[in-house]
Amino acid sequence: MLNLENYNRIVEELIPYDAHLIAVSKTKPFEEIRKLFHYGQKYFGENYVQELISKHSILPEVQWHFIGHLQRNKVKQIIPFVSLIHGVDSLKLLEEINKEAAKINRIQDCLIEIFIAKEETKSGLTPEEAIQILSGKEITGLKNISIRGLMGMATNTKDESIIRSEFKMLRNLFDEYNRDDFNILSMGMTSDYKIALEEGSTMVRIGSAIFGERAG
Repeated sequence: MLNLENYNRIVEELIPYDAHLIAVSKTKPFEEIRKLFHYGQKYFGENYVQELISKHSILPEVQWHFIGHLQRNKVKQIIPFVSLIHGVDSLKLLEEINKEAAKINRIQDCLIEIFIAKEETKSGLTPEEAIQILSGKEITGLKNISIRGLMGMATNTKDESIIRSEFKMLRNLFDEYNRDDFNILSMGMTSDYKIALEEGSTMVRIGSAIFGERAG
């Protein structure tokens, strides 16, 4: 159930950091999303392509972010409307996004996902792989994508020192690639967003604190 008291508190906490809130709405009903949108929330994040397409068809005015693992064969389904793709974890995926965006004469904003956690269930590029892509010749030929920054998920642990060190590493990598349009650092979720903000996050992805625990 939508918790506007929590939502208001989180929004207030983000103001000193000039950070954006992505409301993670996967598995949540349309009416709750619509209510939060009309309440003032601009950005919503979805993990599954088919669910995103379905929700966009009903709420096209929302700025939708894709925050899950994106398969190359599903890129073309969301390119016409997705605002930001968070979890790009390979050059091949970037090339596919560029190809599909070129077909509709669009520049697609993307984030490179970095593997920072001590968990095999998390995905992403190593810092070395990311630097190789960002500084490589191949990227200069991809005219229909704009890499706006980095994204990462910390280890699911109660040890705040581990979480903080992982976010700090991601922030340091972000700072190394300093460019005017490279200005999004997407890190921090319900359980660790306060630490992420302290370590320089500009965008947090929060679901359960706003919508309650997900249904599946």
